[in-house]
Amino acid sequence: MKEKNQVAVSTLRLILTAIKDRDIAGRSKGVDNGIGEPEILQVLQTMVRQRQDSIEMYKQGNRPELAAREAEEIRVIEGFMPRQLGDAEIEAAIASVIEDTGAESIKDMGKAMGALRERYAGQMDFGKASVAIKAKLSG
Repeated sequence: MKEKNQVAVSTLRLILTAIKDRDIAGRSKGVDNGIGEPEILQVLQTMVRQRQDSIEMYKQGNRPELAAREAEEIRVIEGFMPRQLGDAEIEAAIASVIEDTGAESIKDMGKAMGALRERYAGQMDFGKASVAIKAKLSG
């Protein structure tokens, strides 16, 4: 606020609101002590993914100024997330999870994805990881 960075301030307010909403939703499901770090990381990942989708839409609509603002919001949000794994690290993580869970076919994909989410929460795009796991298990 002191730096008068309006994008950062508004993005932080959006983050806090999203976390509070998830916390309130958790209370209705019986989680009285608040949401944990994995849920917070999931909220942040969802926010990043939403902004990436918005950037694509703004680019298609020829609105580069709005796409730039969304990109700035992504940078602010990613500042609160752990370091993202590179492609080679993701491949190694997937291979490790498949080996550790004993996944052999598409039927075991849920088990492998669950283990991947547990071990690497907030460190990768699980949509892309899901496609990679599916390719490995079906091929």
